[in-house]
This record gives sequence, C-alpha cells and structure tokens, in this order.
Amino acid sequence: MSFCCGASMMGTKGTLKHYRTQVHNVPLLLCPVCHRVEVHHRVENEYEILAEYAHGDGASQVDFQDYVMEDEDAIFENVVNRESEDPLTVVQSQIDMSLDLLAVAKWMQDEKWQGELKRRLAVMSQRRLRLQKQP
Repeated sequence: MSFCCGASMMGTKGTLKHYRTQVHNVPLLLCPVCHRVEVHHRVENEYEILAEYAHGDGASQVDFQDYVMEDEDAIFENVVNRESEDPLTVVQSQIDMSLDLLAVAKWMQDEKWQGELKRRLAVMSQRRLRLQKQP
C-alpha cells in the first residue's frame, strides 16, 4: 500500500509519455487528493526498460500489456481502492482512513501531521459533497 498526502494511493492503468513515446496501459498509483501519479512499484523496472527500448526504436506508441504479462489483480492486490470503483465509495474510504490516521497523529501529538491530515480531509470532504450532488 502506498500513501501520499495522508491518503492511500489508488490503483489504475493509464498512459505515460516517455520523451516522444506514449506507453499505454501502464499500472499506476494515483493520489486521490493531489493527483500525483507514479508507476506501480511491481512493474517499475519493466516500464523503464520498455519505454527506453520503444523510444530508442522511434515508436510513437506502445502498449505495456503487449510486452508485460503481469496479472492485474496481482499487481493491485495491495491497494485499498481502484479508480474503477464507485467514486463516492473511494472518497468515503479515503476519509475513513484519514480519520483513523488523524487519531494516531493526535495520540502522538504530531501537530504537523495533524495539520496535513486536516487539509486532506477538507479536500476529500469537498469532493464527497460534489459527488453527492451529482444526479
């Protein structure tokens, strides 16, 4: 499980650009708060090798799934949520985890961490309100 901004990162697949080469269907971790994206650690080396070779060959696009046969369920087994899940469920899960972490931060009397978690909770609470207002 990876964390960012007081929230656990979600598993997803996406396209990354490596110089002029687009690599599609790369397993990624996405922060639901700040939207930071990173290649999932289980396939990071494979991504780097594929992206370098594709760029060296002058390919404009390459599909990660065509070259790396990792099972998607195995890759994302350690993430709390996936982007494909219901957005309201994901946000509520993130809020619940941040509240748990806030209790720990208060117990530890870590004022800085408490402040960071409160800012993240404010962001996620606003997102939850927007999602609840959608038809």
